[in-house]
Amino acid sequence: MAIVTLSLNPTIDVASEADLVRPTHKIRTTGETYDPGGGGVNVARVINELGGNATVICPAGGFTGSMLAEMLAAIPIPRKIVPIAGTTRISLTVYERSSGHEFRFTPRGPELSSAELEACLAAVRESTFDYLVASGSETRGAPLDVLAQVAEIVAEKGGKFILDSSGPGLSVTLERGPVYLVKPSFGELESLVGRSLNDESARDAAVDLVQRGRAEIVTVTMGAAGALLVTKDTVLRMWSPKIQSHSAVGAGDSFLGAMTLALS
Repeated sequence: MAIVTLSLNPTIDVASEADLVRPTHKIRTTGETYDPGGGGVNVARVINELGGNATVICPAGGFTGSMLAEMLAAIPIPRKIVPIAGTTRISLTVYERSSGHEFRFTPRGPELSSAELEACLAAVRESTFDYLVASGSETRGAPLDVLAQVAEIVAEKGGKFILDSSGPGLSVTLERGPVYLVKPSFGELESLVGRSLNDESARDAAVDLVQRGRAEIVTVTMGAAGALLVTKDTVLRMWSPKIQSHSAVGAGDSFLGAMTLALS
């Protein structure tokens, strides 16, 4: 089945290592890597690496936008690039060897005009898919209901809409729907319901979202503690395998990419 991902705020992910991260001093880094990133981009990369076929739709602009397009072409990933006036962001992750801590610096990204947002929506309308995954951080200039508009387009085209977002836009989209699957992190679920949660109350909150028709499937990622999946017929709690973690960047996107491919 055809899968399309939408990344309204893509990034170039730069990762490196340093012995010690401290203020004022120059931090000498090693092992630099450069990857195309951002929610929907990461999801598409994972789907394609696992043997599936996903096309990514994303806006890109400036010299970094050209670099992002070149990086996607080099993988290669099927893509629809929407040109924008702003400059695509660059995110930086530094792993501190002395402590094992990871420092993540994430810019907000460019502001999209109404015409640029409409061009992104038009790219969705023109695409053919069975599943569309909208994943990524808040986009400056976009109305809170931009992903709800995407959900409506997906429904009109007879597809299934998969949502991975946060903040007020997540709440608005779930209220308007329709959403086939939503994947909040544990912290995003807490923000959505407006209170602190534990394992039991997180399960109850996910069940409530399904019972109220906000999504057919709710899956909550909990990092090293695993994940929770709820449908109208099932409540499944699974634990993460023990692994040597190298970075948390893209972990939730990897989960969502693999799950979308499995569902398709």
